[in-house]
Amino acid sequence: MDIEANDAGGSSRSALWRSVREWGVVIVVALVAALAIRTFAVQTYFIPSNSMAPTLEVGDRLMVYKLAFRVGQVDRGDLVVFNRPESIKNSQLKDFVKRVVALPGEQVQAINGVVYVDNLPLLEEYLTGDSPTTDFDPVDVPKGQIFVMGDNRSNSRDSRSFGPIDVDLLVGEVFLRIWPIRNVGRP
Repeated sequence: MDIEANDAGGSSRSALWRSVREWGVVIVVALVAALAIRTFAVQTYFIPSNSMAPTLEVGDRLMVYKLAFRVGQVDRGDLVVFNRPESIKNSQLKDFVKRVVALPGEQVQAINGVVYVDNLPLLEEYLTGDSPTTDFDPVDVPKGQIFVMGDNRSNSRDSRSFGPIDVDLLVGEVFLRIWPIRNVGRP
């Protein structure tokens, strides 16, 4: 009897150890997968300023698809996250969120509060009347660069001040607001 009791105890310890190992492997694989997804595919961002209001408000949390511009192209109207351009030295922010207004090879300007791309008025339904666009002279967007602007035109530091940005600075495209709960969805 003592031998059988030892065998039963030994096999239960063996089963426990096997279960611990299996769960350990599952946890490690899940952590590696989560890290890979965050590094290469999707990342969350926090909105620290009102430069994109009313589209994005201070405190909003966003999901950004980091592969968007590796598998697709940048389009006018996209909400993009990009790394701080070198021309912005006095900012503690590492990343910015703005809207793409003009693409490589296009000319952009604002006349009487209206943005024109290649001399055609840009339909900007996302803007509100309480944030007018100040006029600016024509800017030719070089190849490999885009012109970005905040939706809160009177309170946005964007390509009007730091110029067009390199597409190489793009981190990804905003595809989902996850916070606050009442505003969850595509911005």
